[in-house]
Amino acid sequence: MNISLKWYYRLGFLLLFMIVLFIFIKLQPIWLPILKVMFKILFPFIAAAFITYLLHPLIERIHEGGLHRGLAVFIIYFLFFGGVGYAFYKGLPEFIKQLKDLAESVPELTNQYMIFVDYIQNKTAAWPDGIQERVNEGIVSIEQRLAAILSNVINSILELVGSLFTIAIIPFISFYMLKDYALIKKTVWYLTPRKWRQGGLLLLRDIDKSLGSYIRGQTLVCVVIGTLTALLFWLFHMKYPLLLGIIIGITNVIPYFGPVIGAIPAVIIASTISVKMVMITAGIIFSMQFLEGNILSPLIVGKSLHMHPLIIILALFAGEEIGGIPGMILSVPLFAILKVGLLHTIKYFGKKNTVNPFKQNETREEI
Repeated sequence: MNISLKWYYRLGFLLLFMIVLFIFIKLQPIWLPILKVMFKILFPFIAAAFITYLLHPLIERIHEGGLHRGLAVFIIYFLFFGGVGYAFYKGLPEFIKQLKDLAESVPELTNQYMIFVDYIQNKTAAWPDGIQERVNEGIVSIEQRLAAILSNVINSILELVGSLFTIAIIPFISFYMLKDYALIKKTVWYLTPRKWRQGGLLLLRDIDKSLGSYIRGQTLVCVVIGTLTALLFWLFHMKYPLLLGIIIGITNVIPYFGPVIGAIPAVIIASTISVKMVMITAGIIFSMQFLEGNILSPLIVGKSLHMHPLIIILALFAGEEIGGIPGMILSVPLFAILKVGLLHTIKYFGKKNTVNPFKQNETREEI
């Protein structure tokens, strides 16, 4: 086939794909409710699969050390879910209490925020009208964002309370996934069409190599940072230490911007107490980020993601635009999967055309 015809074919395929994507987006009112119902049904299985993915390497390592696999599953399962269950048993009442106290303190926080807004507006009153208008628009935009975030948090907590049965069944699903891990792999292998098996296996191995240690390491780092932050806030008599520790731990998974997002609520609450508490809070957050950036992440996570910082920042902006903070949390792993899939696709078509400029080790290099 002529080279120019190949490019016409590819452009035609791209145009057809964009048309199908446009129609798909326009039909969102039809498929979105179905997708939500399917997600609710599959959520416990997705969560259990994620936990299985986290714990399986530990079980394999213990099993390779000579311990029976069933006993290894029981030990890791008991330690993980026993620890999580104990943390929920001790922490959930305190978390609800602090959340209730925070709700009662909203007028005080609002007053503090209004003082801050008035201060900014007074300082910018002499600025040109265009710039002052931009500042006011920025303040309104921040207020709308904060209101949306607060609404999402409240709705998520209510959904969590209403999904206790779903949450309770996750450990049982995870146990059977861990126990029958080899059988699940064998079943998936035989259900996959024969011509896709080898390529699919290589794709999954590269995704696991690029993403697995990052997810496990980042999860551990976030738990350590969140726990230490909550403990330090409690020692220095900061309000809502558990609540703020959880927020900082969760947002810490977002590269570059996570520490700033997690620090904002803590600093705002500290500003209602005293200037000294603001300085202590800022010092604690800075110390935790120094610990995470210079000790924990290099030691636990390392450079396992193999993505350039510019690609990570692009992923974060795209995730924030699509899904807010949850989108930012999921964006980097999804981009890593997309990167590996793209490299495998290029390699596959290169082989089909009998011209393959990619070597095996190039799938593991940075973009």
